[in-house]
Order: sequence, then structure tokens, then C-alpha cells
Amino acid sequence: WSWLGAALQATSLPFGVVNAPGQRYHPVIVAQAIATLAEMFPGRFWAALGSGEAINEHVTGDPWMTKPLRDQRLLECVSVIRRLLRGEEVDHVGLVEVDRARVWSLPAKLPDLVGAAVSAATAKSVGSWADGLITVLQPTDDLKRVLDAFRGGGGEGKPAYLQVHLSWAESEADALHVAHEQWATNTFGAALSWELETPAQFDEAARFVRPEDVTRSILVSCDLGRHAAWLTELCDLGFDGLYLHQVGPDQERFVETFGDHVLDEVAR
Repeated sequence: WSWLGAALQATSLPFGVVNAPGQRYHPVIVAQAIATLAEMFPGRFWAALGSGEAINEHVTGDPWMTKPLRDQRLLECVSVIRRLLRGEEVDHVGLVEVDRARVWSLPAKLPDLVGAAVSAATAKSVGSWADGLITVLQPTDDLKRVLDAFRGGGGEGKPAYLQVHLSWAESEADALHVAHEQWATNTFGAALSWELETPAQFDEAARFVRPEDVTRSILVSCDLGRHAAWLTELCDLGFDGLYLHQVGPDQERFVETFGDHVLDEVAR
């Protein structure tokens, strides 16, 4: 959150954050942070709320809940945050507890509270409360199911965003090498991704990930035209915005190259 404040004051870009309220972050603290950034930088900040991952949340020492309980806790947190952002004094007893909390300085315009979802089941739940959806790159059929579930669950007419992991380099071999080296630990399904608790566990599981396996969750190519075509296809699925994540370390070159040769093609 402190980094977001620094980034927003130093740029004119919009920023968002994915946050898992309820264990590491109490929803009252999240509401206060959201209100602060939205008041200081009107119209430039949004927050996505999700049920979390064990690797981030286990540090509190509290037990890691089952997914149904995490989803229930998230809904409680969303209710608390929304009430606080409306200026209410909030008491709540449940999977989280709140005692006479109030956020005193409120933004003139409330920021969007977006739902973070990977599975269709979670996307359907998100549609019932969120101002929008954000998900991550998956095979096309899975993305269609996520979008359909979100809209069928109450998200019709609300924006949907996609975080796209990609690897671009000067050669196909280099692009694949970077993707496998940097992102092999991020190719697992929910049964592992949300449950593993330490980097060592992720590294151990990644020993069995082959270079070709990463192409299911990362767009890998040295061909800028191919990247532009991929991104255009993703927009055509019905996403309102794409957030591009180059998994390799040369970020400045990626930004310049895609800004010069890819984004205009996608925008058409």
C-alpha cells in the first residue's frame, strides 16, 4: 500500500491492487487504505479482493481455512469494507470481527471493488458482489467459462479484466527459457497454488515442470505479431482490459518494444 501511494503520486497512471482481506489484512485496515488512496488520487485507483493464497497468509500463524470458509470470510470482509466506505460505523461478529469501526475521511467517488477469480465457481460468486472481475490467463475454453459464470452470477454489464503473463525475447529459445526459469512455479492448478505454504514447496513442485508446460499459462514467442494476435483474440473473448506481465527481467525493453510495435495493433 505504501508503494502504491508512491507510484500514484509519481505518475499519472491508474493503479489497482489484489488484496486478500481477512487474515493478514483486517478488512477495516483495507477499507481505510482504499479510502486514503481513492481520496488522494481520484479516479485512478481500484482494488480487487480475493480469498487469498496460503504462501502469503500462513505467516500470521492462524490456520489456513478451507476454500468454502475462505469464500465465506471474503464475503463478510466485502460487506464490512463496503459499509465502511459508505461512512457507516460497523460492528461485525463472524469469521472476522469488527468493533465500532468507522473511516472518517471518505473519497468523493468510491473506487471499484473488483473480484479476483480463477475458477468458474469463484467467478459466479464474484458476480454477485463485485464491480468487475479480474482473472488470469488460462486456456481459451476455461476463460470463456469464467466469463460466462461471472455474467451469469450477476456480473452482466460489469467490466472484466485479464492479467496476461507473457515471455518475449529475441529468439524462441530465449523466450521459452526465460518463461521456464522465471515462471515455472506459477503453472500449478488451484489444488497446489492456493495451498502450498513456502517458496521451497513451490520450488520442489516446479522440478517436474517441463519448458513446454509453461506455454499453457504464458504466451511465449519472439514474434511481436504473434503476441499482438494473441492479445487481440483475448480482447475478442469479451475482456474490457488486459494487464500485460512480461515474466522476464528486462522490463524497460519490453515496455518500449510493446509500446512501439504491439499495443497499437491490439487497439485496432
